[in-house]
Amino acid sequence: MGWFSPDMQTMEELFMHGLQDIYYAENQIKKALPDMVSKASDPELKKGFRMHLKQTNGQIKRLDQAFKKLKQKPKGTKCPAIDGIIDEANEIASEIEDKMVLNAALIAAAQAVEHYEITRYGTLAAWAKLLGRSDVARLFVANLKEEKATDKKLNAIAKRKINRKAAARKKPKMTRAQQDAMLAASTGIPAV
Repeated sequence: MGWFSPDMQTMEELFMHGLQDIYYAENQIKKALPDMVSKASDPELKKGFRMHLKQTNGQIKRLDQAFKKLKQKPKGTKCPAIDGIIDEANEIASEIEDKMVLNAALIAAAQAVEHYEITRYGTLAAWAKLLGRSDVARLFVANLKEEKATDKKLNAIAKRKINRKAAARKKPKMTRAQQDAMLAASTGIPAV
């Protein structure tokens, strides 16, 4: 069921779909964060990713509580948006060799995830209040505050040092053999 599916006819159905969407997203993020920790070379960034993994586990527990309060079984629904953000981050990270530039890319990817989560939690909190579920809205607001704080910390690390270090990196000069191979490849002649 997509976000604009004819299967959703009521605000309650839309709300439950949103909850299942963020539940899936948080669980995908939980799977992706250990890889981000291992790829990051900056100690402060590694620590930040580890801290966010702990927060993500806590956020999933709050979502479990929300499902329980709503008398629903915790369940996710596939979220193409978060899958796309994570896939793009993995693709970019696999193409970057310079560790400083990679750190900048990891922060950018993490902030894309944070912004997605901020959007979802803000919407869910508003909808829960509208539906008379302030008890559930409080859980979303707690997650929302953590997501905003994480985004702010990532932004500070990026501005304070990571982006500057990445910008100072220069592309290594190609050796004569690499230049010859590149030239041969562009003309269709196999390099020996």
